[in-house]
Amino acid sequence: MIKSIIDRLLESGTPFAIAGGAGSLAAVKDRPLQVPAVFVYIASERSAANDRITGVLQRSGVDISVVIITENLSGTDDFEAAEDIENLKAYVRRKLIGFMADGLDDPLEHVTGELQQAISGTIWFEDVYSSARYLEEQD
Repeated sequence: MIKSIIDRLLESGTPFAIAGGAGSLAAVKDRPLQVPAVFVYIASERSAANDRITGVLQRSGVDISVVIITENLSGTDDFEAAEDIENLKAYVRRKLIGFMADGLDDPLEHVTGELQQAISGTIWFEDVYSSARYLEEQD
């Protein structure tokens, strides 16, 4: 699932220099080696109760976080940095809203976005997308 989302974000014409999952993001200290960067991981999962009388079938909602990291290369123009992050957010949303990632049963929908930090010219923004998959009892 995560690999198919990253592959989608890295298709021809991508603005991102690097991409990865949760492990790659965990290795980032203050800034990635290259920017702009994007990291994708499962942020949370929640399952509905089973409605079957016999057997188990549950709808499991999945929240997927997409962390975008960029920097203001000019170092002096806050408006350029704001425009950079807005362009990256727009690109990610165009690529992911309605996308059917591998392993999911519903298309991705945008839920929320939040500035995580803006420090030393580096901007970290997190978008959250939701989808679902169905969990079924296995024989």
